[in-house]
This record gives sequence, structure tokens and C-alpha cells, in this order.
Amino acid sequence: MSLRLSTVILPIDRWHEGGREKWRRAEELGFHTAYTYDHLSWRTFRDGPWFGALPTLTAAATATERLRLGTLVTSPNFRHPVTLAKELMSLDDISGGRITLGIGAGGNGFDATALGQEAWTPKERADRFGEFLPLLDRLLTEESVTERGTFYSAEEARNIPGCVQRPRLPFAVAATGPRGLRLAARYGQAWVTTGDPKIFENGTPEQSVEALRGQVEKLGKACAETGRNVAELDKVLLTGLTPDRGRPLESLDAFVDFAGTHRDLGFTEIVIHWPIPDSGFAADQAVFEKIATEALSQLG
Repeated sequence: MSLRLSTVILPIDRWHEGGREKWRRAEELGFHTAYTYDHLSWRTFRDGPWFGALPTLTAAATATERLRLGTLVTSPNFRHPVTLAKELMSLDDISGGRITLGIGAGGNGFDATALGQEAWTPKERADRFGEFLPLLDRLLTEESVTERGTFYSAEEARNIPGCVQRPRLPFAVAATGPRGLRLAARYGQAWVTTGDPKIFENGTPEQSVEALRGQVEKLGKACAETGRNVAELDKVLLTGLTPDRGRPLESLDAFVDFAGTHRDLGFTEIVIHWPIPDSGFAADQAVFEKIATEALSQLG
């Protein structure tokens, strides 16, 4: 499978003051997919502008024609499967079947406590995700769903006429642990990773490559356990959160080297952050656009 190049556009711009132009430009540059983060706020951006992911994607769907759109990633931290399914079905319809749902168990960021709850432990997050994802799968593929769960329930929840994409829009499941990888193997059309967070601060790019190699191997084992061919899943790397940080975006050659190395690990899609000045995602816009238009052809 050939390598795809995508971008993630953080929802920090008012739509009529630069937001719309970024999404249109992403399509013009030929990105496969443009994603956005599905958070209520995020890290160093907490005290600045930050808009909702699904309304932003709805607007992006009306401003573009070919570009795939998605979340990286949605989580149970402030979502419920019943309401999320209805919104996703509607968004898939508005976009003409161009939506991918990136979804994971969530973390300990600001989303974890914004609704007034105590932050869940890793086990509690995994328990909830293990119930959330199967129910969401049912809600997007069945006309009426009733289910009583420990954490999430549905009572004759209807999603008619269903997604434009059949049997439903694709799930890109973010996971590195055994339970999450099994969910990716069973329900995912893609798997997402940001690398190993334990080595982000003090690790090396070489250590990151080995960590990612190990994650890909674990995904293969999870697929084998569920009777799934691992080749059926796209393997998505969200960059900027490994020890490489922004170095791959410093030049076209640097990115081609980075992309080639990770393609050889088995990744089929690489996602780069749209440049944001004065942030951890700062990059030269001209270099970024050159990478978007020329990098894949240099990989052969």
C-alpha cells in the first residue's frame, strides 16, 4: 500500500478569520485527510481560542469537495456513544461520505475533569473504552439499538438512514496497550499511534523507531488473535509527539528521510501538524507546503 500524507489542523482560528482558508488550502495541497483534535481544550492552547471539533468538521465539509476529514482523536472523556453516533451519521451525510473517526480511550488532560468528574485511572479509561467502542459500532450499523451497559446504555436509539459509507464510517483506533490493540484489531479500519510517550522528553529518534516497530508487531499479534489480517488496517502515525518533534518539517529532505524510515516500519499514513507560529508546532509554511506537494513523489 502506498504511503499517504495527511495533516491535522488545530481548531484555534475563527472560521471567517483564517479557519476556512486552512481547510481549503489543505485540499489544494493534495493532503489525503485533514484531521482536527477533539478536545474541549488542550495543553498550552488552553487559555486561547479553541473551537469544537464536530462543528469545525461540518464547516470544513461544506468548504471542501474531495478532502477526507476526521478527528484525532475522539474519546469517552466528554462523549456518549448515542449522541456521538447521531452527530457522526449527520456529518458523514453532509460531507458526502468523507469522514474518518479517530477514537481512543482518552487521557488525563483538561477534558478528563471538565464535566466535574474525577479523572479516571488508566484501567477505568480502558474499561469505558471497551464498552464505548462496541456500542458506537452497533449504533452506526443498526437502525435501532437497545443495550444496558455498566457505563453506557441505549434505549431504542435510532440512526436512520445510517452512514453514507457502508456499513459505517471508518474507525481509526488509537491504542498502544493490549486491550486497545485488540479493539483496533476487531473494530478498526485503521490504527493510530503517536509513538511512545515515555521517551518523548529524553529519548532519541532511533529509540522512537524501535518503540514504533514494537507497537506495529503488537498490533500484528492482536490481529492474529482475533483472526484479522493486519494488512487490512491502515497504520497511521501522528507526528510531532515523538523525540523527533518538528525536525522532519525542517526541510523536504528531512521529511523524506523520516517518512521513508517509517514507511519501512509498515506505516501507511503520516500526519503532520499544520504550522502554528510561536508554539510547539511552529514550522516554515513554505517548507510545509513543499513537503505536502513533493515528498511522496520522492519516496517512489
